Amino acid sequence: MSDSPQALGRPVVRREGRDKVTGTARYAAEHTTPGSLYGWIVPATVASGRVTAIRTADALAVPGVHTVLTHDNAPRLKEPDDPILAVLQDDRVPHRGWPVALVVAESPESARAGAEAVYVEYATTRHDVVLTGDHPGLYTPEEANGGHPALRERGDATRAFDTAPVRVDATYTLGGLHNHPMEPHASTARWADGHLTVHDSSQGSTAVRDSLAKALGLDQDSITVISEHVGGGFGSKGTPRPQCVLAAMAARHTGRPVQLALPRRNMAALVGHRAPTVQRVRLGADRDGVLTSVSHEIVTHTSRIKEFVEQAAVPARVMYASPHSRTEHRVTALDVPSPSWMRAPGEASGMYALESAMDELACALGIDPVELRLRNEPETEPDSGRPFSSRNLAACLSEGARRFGWYGRDPQPAAREEGPWLLGTGVASATYPVLVSRSAASAQAAPDGSYRVGVNATDIGTGARTVLAQIAASVLDTPPENVTIDIGSSDLPTAPVAGGSAGTASWGSAVHKAATALVRRLAEHTGPLPPEGLTVTADTGEETAQESPYARHAFGAHFAEVAVDSLTGEVRVRRLLGVFAAGRILNSRTARSQFIGGMVMGLGMALTEGSTMDPVFGDFTESDLASYHVPSCADVPDIRAHWIDEEDPYLNPMGSKGIGEIGIVGTAAAIGNAVRHATGARLRELPLTPDKLLPYLP
Repeated sequence: MSDSPQALGRPVVRREGRDKVTGTARYAAEHTTPGSLYGWIVPATVASGRVTAIRTADALAVPGVHTVLTHDNAPRLKEPDDPILAVLQDDRVPHRGWPVALVVAESPESARAGAEAVYVEYATTRHDVVLTGDHPGLYTPEEANGGHPALRERGDATRAFDTAPVRVDATYTLGGLHNHPMEPHASTARWADGHLTVHDSSQGSTAVRDSLAKALGLDQDSITVISEHVGGGFGSKGTPRPQCVLAAMAARHTGRPVQLALPRRNMAALVGHRAPTVQRVRLGADRDGVLTSVSHEIVTHTSRIKEFVEQAAVPARVMYASPHSRTEHRVTALDVPSPSWMRAPGEASGMYALESAMDELACALGIDPVELRLRNEPETEPDSGRPFSSRNLAACLSEGARRFGWYGRDPQPAAREEGPWLLGTGVASATYPVLVSRSAASAQAAPDGSYRVGVNATDIGTGARTVLAQIAASVLDTPPENVTIDIGSSDLPTAPVAGGSAGTASWGSAVHKAATALVRRLAEHTGPLPPEGLTVTADTGEETAQESPYARHAFGAHFAEVAVDSLTGEVRVRRLLGVFAAGRILNSRTARSQFIGGMVMGLGMALTEGSTMDPVFGDFTESDLASYHVPSCADVPDIRAHWIDEEDPYLNPMGSKGIGEIGIVGTAAAIGNAVRHATGARLRELPLTPDKLLPYLP
């Protein structure tokens, strides 16, 4: 690697950091203008049925209330590309929390008071909101999320399992989980001369623009969506959400700018969630620990509005060698809010079950859990047969074991005590696919020797501006501070959402291509540059249209040490270590932050985060941060991330893999396996709260 200031991999400080800590950075709900109005949603209070009457007179009498939109008077939409955006179009109530009215007022306080004064009558129908492993409505869809076949079979997994000398047959249950980014979902919309401008808290303003254009029946050129600073998303902002459509409708109806910020208690119903899953894993192995059969069967729910199937069995198609395999997803439609993307969808929940089962198999065999995983390394991707572009899981496991001091542990469960605390350690593997989408970018050279790069990337807290500047600077052979980065507007060259750990690879490839073309253009140019400089654009459509002959994945290994209070059942994570193989690391500072952030989220999944569906009222009971517990600093006293230097020529011009999501994958399983080692009790339902552990403690 070059020692030049612009070299990729350097821990360059994120360029928007000072703006954020000083309050200069402005978010979607901070773009207010004189004359702005404020919206407040009236959510349905029944789980299934129809609105039969809405009385708005009391709401309109509240001082400051401008209007109340209902399905009777709201602007008509065209058919949107996502059914969750068809709000205030009819009287149906598909789930509790669905918007049945929108109060628009001169202040947020007046809008809220007006919303509380709206009276709604319903004709209810019997609802069903509880997922069970044997639900009568279960069916096998054609595809799971991401276009994966819902069912894949190799060989005869059932017969191979039945004849295996050593078997594990276990069912793991995960309840619903919620994204809860720091910045709630918000939109500010205004119309001027037929042009709509929306400041939206989104992971991709191009996608929001396209959805708004379809829903409102407008040309894309008539809409500008800006997502300049976004306070986290974790997938919940990866697709447009109802607040952007409602704000645009209200602004069109009133002729004034309208801002709509969702209260946190509304988010569980309106912005998606990680669907609950019931996962049965069956592993068959010979007495040396070599897998002969792998079965991973998923049961999950979707909404009545649309089909979204969590692809939790897909990682089992990637991880371990076995001549026989069966992976299946089944789903049932319930009267629940639509599930959606949540950080590492599929991998986070599926790898918890698979890696817990691998630990159970290691215990049954009396083989070290690290060694068991090493014995089942595949030569090619098991389901597809494609060669891996690179696979350094074994290196991650070995390096992690060395750094963690793994081999010094006593494998016997419930063998270490420290006063009332029971101590244990656990390990789990991690994987995440390498994804890339078509993107465009522009690169401009100015007469003063500076450069400007434009790409509609979105920085959701990952440091995208900084890394993209480093990519451009490395091609242009200039310091990163000499490159200005324009992102976060649909008027910029089109780019995909920040999701699927594909942002940097997608945007960066376009930036690299544009910068490379600019270098050639400058080499051909003679004389001084014109006042407007020289600008080139590039598009990676040709590159991304080609299917890779390689299976491309990032891998990692998680190690955890826990202490379990034998008196209270409290679990404390003392140490977390993650070691990753994710291609070339482009910025060591922001990368470590991403890895650690994902691991903290995995800790929350294991110990504190859980959402309960109320069968009577049909809603999630944990609807705020007082009841939905995310980890705090006190929960993560020692958390470390490292990576393997990995050269992979089959990825992109930077040689990078996505890193935003692999940190969460495997963390929950490592912690769960450590709890089993500490206590001797194998719990198969997350989160591992004290009430679940107490019955198993001495």
